[in-house]
Amino acid sequence: MRRRLTALAVCAAVVLAAACGGDAVALPPPPPPMHPVPGAAGAGDPYYPDDGNGGYDALGYQVDVKYDPPSGHLDGDTTVTAKATQDLSRFDLDLRGLDVHSVEVDGKPAKFSREKAFELVVTPPSPIRAGTTFRTRVRYGGDPAKTPHDGGSENGWKHSADGGAYMVGEPHSAAFWYPANETPRNKATFTLTAHVPAGWTVLSNGREGPPGTWTEVTPVASYLTTIAIGKFEVDRSTLPDGTPVVSAYAPGVEARRAVGDRLPEVLGFLTGQFGPYPQSAAGGIFLNEDVPFSLETQTRPTYAKWADLPTLVHENAHQWFGDSVSVRNWSDVCLNECFASYSQWLWAEREGQNLDDRYRAAIEITRGSTDFWAQKLVEMGQGHEFEGVYNKGILALHALRREIGDPAFAKLLHEWPARYRHGNATWSDFEAMATRIGGKNLRPFFDTWFRGTKLPADADLFPGSLRS
Repeated sequence: MRRRLTALAVCAAVVLAAACGGDAVALPPPPPPMHPVPGAAGAGDPYYPDDGNGGYDALGYQVDVKYDPPSGHLDGDTTVTAKATQDLSRFDLDLRGLDVHSVEVDGKPAKFSREKAFELVVTPPSPIRAGTTFRTRVRYGGDPAKTPHDGGSENGWKHSADGGAYMVGEPHSAAFWYPANETPRNKATFTLTAHVPAGWTVLSNGREGPPGTWTEVTPVASYLTTIAIGKFEVDRSTLPDGTPVVSAYAPGVEARRAVGDRLPEVLGFLTGQFGPYPQSAAGGIFLNEDVPFSLETQTRPTYAKWADLPTLVHENAHQWFGDSVSVRNWSDVCLNECFASYSQWLWAEREGQNLDDRYRAAIEITRGSTDFWAQKLVEMGQGHEFEGVYNKGILALHALRREIGDPAFAKLLHEWPARYRHGNATWSDFEAMATRIGGKNLRPFFDTWFRGTKLPADADLFPGSLRS
């Protein structure tokens, strides 16, 4: 049917002020034409080129899982809310091992396929315009414990001694149990709803809701999310500022309460060193597992059965260094581990230990070790990220402290987590800040200590008060 337009309708449809007798109204420009292309299959970290994805920014994860401890079977239903950073014809999520049953984008069925080791390739029913917020729902299932992993600190999904399960890993963790943009470059909020049989308890990140529900509203790197399912005894309290504290103890590690109960004291000390506690919640997950590492899972670190008080200090220092301020590239992991490791020395200093004496003793022990000094703390190469940061990194930071002096070092420890709170930073950012605060050219010092592979010359080995 063709309609005849009245004069009034014509006047409303055009913006000719003279013809209609009113003021001109500028119409918004038409959107530019779309040029949809696939999002990149990696986020750009040179050490892990397939990790993460391009073309979008993940904003939040809503993870819903059902887990049956006897069989080890997991059913998942995860929605990823994201914002397109380009016109997208398709995009990837990272998911390892599990079988994908269906994918929807904004409520409509989407095509999907699996590529490489862990790429879930999603083709939406129509291209997504840059700047658009969209939601991808993935239904999946399987036994996550059967998914291969590289070993070491990539622990994978594990069955626990009490028949439950736990998940920790670095640099890969999330993709073993839910689809994610698995790169620390893309931090997002995280909500977990876990369904388990009666008698089982679920621990995760952030603040506790109804049973099995946890919400972390502070942006989190996906490898710092976690889930632990077990027969836990759970202690609940609050910090003096009202921050909720939830700590859980697996059967057989009840004696670890002597360590866990000191968390408020430890956080109080670290707050004095680094500034206000940056997380929404606190606590710990104390496993009865002989894992070779504990991990700084955000708000609620996960501890191996051997974890002691220095480990508690270390993992909670990460809540500032690594969790709130996250690396952009894994080559900069000293920003996480060197500082968390040095926090153990700061705690020892609080207990009365002379750190200069401890430093000199460590130098004497390691002086003749070419292997020790060959460990690079930055730009160390893929696969070598975690080799020197726990030992040589401590000495390097103590030397830096003496190089710039206590007042400047204390300012650096406060300003760094404040400047990059809840974001990402690089080693170059840190060098620039240390140079500014220290008031001197530190490039030769950083080259020797952090990029060097030999015992530093005495001028850098014994700076400041260490010369006496």
